Amino acid sequence: MGRDWWRGVMLVRWAIGAARPGLPRARSAPTLRTAAKSWTIDRLYSSAELKEKPDMSKFLVEDIRNFSIIAHVDHGKSTLADRLLELTGTIDKTKNNKQVLDKLQVERERGITVKAQTASLFYSFQGKQYLLNLIDTPGHVDFSYEVSRSLSACQGVLLVIDANEGIQAQTVANFFLAFEAQLSVIPVINKIDLKSADPDKVERQIEKVFDIPSDECIKISAKLGTNVESVLQAVIERIPPPKVHRKNPLKALVFDSTFDQYRGVIANVALFDGVVSKGDKIVSAHTQKMYEVNEVGVLNPNEQSTHKLYAGQVGYLIAGMKDVTEAQIGDTLYLHNHPVEPLPGFKSAKPMVFAGMYPVDQSEYNNLKSAIEKLTLNDSSVTVHRDSSLALGAGWRLGFLGLLHMEVFNQRLEQEYNASVILTTPTVPYKAVLSSAKLIKEYRQKEITIINPAQFPDKSKVTEYLEPIVLGTIITPDEYTGKIMMLCQARRAIQQNMVFIDQNRVMLKYIFPLNEIVVDFYDSLKSLSSGYASFDYEDAGYQTAELVKMDILLNGNSIEELVTIVHRDKAHTVGKTICERLKDTLPRQLFEIAIQAAIGSKIIARETVKPYRKNVLAKCYGGDITRKMKLLKRQAEGKKRLRKIGNIEVPKDAFIKVLKNTN
Repeated sequence: MGRDWWRGVMLVRWAIGAARPGLPRARSAPTLRTAAKSWTIDRLYSSAELKEKPDMSKFLVEDIRNFSIIAHVDHGKSTLADRLLELTGTIDKTKNNKQVLDKLQVERERGITVKAQTASLFYSFQGKQYLLNLIDTPGHVDFSYEVSRSLSACQGVLLVIDANEGIQAQTVANFFLAFEAQLSVIPVINKIDLKSADPDKVERQIEKVFDIPSDECIKISAKLGTNVESVLQAVIERIPPPKVHRKNPLKALVFDSTFDQYRGVIANVALFDGVVSKGDKIVSAHTQKMYEVNEVGVLNPNEQSTHKLYAGQVGYLIAGMKDVTEAQIGDTLYLHNHPVEPLPGFKSAKPMVFAGMYPVDQSEYNNLKSAIEKLTLNDSSVTVHRDSSLALGAGWRLGFLGLLHMEVFNQRLEQEYNASVILTTPTVPYKAVLSSAKLIKEYRQKEITIINPAQFPDKSKVTEYLEPIVLGTIITPDEYTGKIMMLCQARRAIQQNMVFIDQNRVMLKYIFPLNEIVVDFYDSLKSLSSGYASFDYEDAGYQTAELVKMDILLNGNSIEELVTIVHRDKAHTVGKTICERLKDTLPRQLFEIAIQAAIGSKIIARETVKPYRKNVLAKCYGGDITRKMKLLKRQAEGKKRLRKIGNIEVPKDAFIKVLKNTN
């Protein structure tokens, strides 16, 4: 079909003028050309025939199930979603069905889910037609905000666990997200086809950790499709229908949104009350702006328009929202003249990592600004603050949920918007408690948050510094426990708990300073445990810490872009690393460059870039030593004088090499 369609398009391009079915043939047009036009248009029209719009009113509330698939990374969520789509006839059964719901290029390249995706499935069971709304969620800790948002539109979850690896750190975290939301949990043990699979051991783990009876577990192989039918039956039997009222005025929750440059904002909505159809006038509870609904429909998994959406259903809505700030995730939509109490929305995402983002060329600033605005609509967990740097120009200070989140955001900018950026090394948000009433009045608060190291206040102005901490959960085979404990101690972690979840797997809980795990902790953990350990963390507030501001000096002049905040115990190591990196990147001058790391007036590390030096003794063939010494002394005095007046300009590529995250 695709080849025929493009062949037809090429024939139309070759043919002169436009054509419509029923128009008289131009006398001058050759028969072949006219035939090509009519053939092509017949093909175009036949391919453009829309599917018949499904009647959503026939699905009563008790015949609807809204559920989500949650799991640790790479436990088979997207593969299970593919099989469910095939079983219900939503997509054709082919060998090419891999990660059907993972539509982003970055998802397919990395083999992970980044964005939660929705699909409506129509399934017949015991003579009744059911509407099953499925949401496939990410599994990495950095995207737990996507999971919590998805759960708000559900009444139950499928908790997928690998029969080979068993319960992992993110499995535990996702279970408690569902448990706190009071959702029905159906444990699904996947990959039973693997030779090393041990589903019975995993059943015992589930019973011990989650207190779910082993007879409630469903054993499947999503790859081969083994026993997947029983998952759909369990969804219908064990997950309750949504508690909604169709006769009440419209109340819809926006739980996700995407931006289309032609149609504007496409909002994914879950209807809690009422009905919405094309032509309705709706109002946003957040902005109080009124819109007219242009299109409603379900995701099947691609968009399929319907006449109406009813309470209890999940679908999409297009209402002419053109500005990216208009579709706030967590917003409530209601009918004009029928105001309702807004839904609770979502707990705002708390950024864990901050990094500076600058355009490579300042002429690209406006294009990059537009790209960031559109991408933050798709990913509302990113916070954006304007920033500027003497070396790198105007840019932004962006807040992310973690390092992978930062890398994926950067990759999406490059792939989807063709933007090339400079991303500085990540930092975490610190706090300082101000000491004097005058300063409190100036800042209008006693505690200030520092996201840019250059704004770090002097010790004389504060009573104490605070650093963010997290509660980390590590699940590992017991033979690696000793090595992992040593790694945690080196990262200033404090052990909280240690539990054996079966004969050879241990769950460790530690309090970590966030800045110790944000860059390379995960890589070190995987390396020590041969890839078997898993790691998850959650915010645990702030703790008092001995923090210092470390300046980098070039010949005694401080470089603002290289200022960093470090713990006093780690200052020497970090300072030496930055000095060594600068020494390798700075171009040599005619005078010596002293690169120093300083805390206040104390120098803690130093490297020296040697100057270019003319051989002033070349013309001396023998002769008295005093003549040579005189020439060398005069050269040294010249270099000293040049160093006083010489200005070191750090090239942009040197900044990029030093600031850029090396992981």
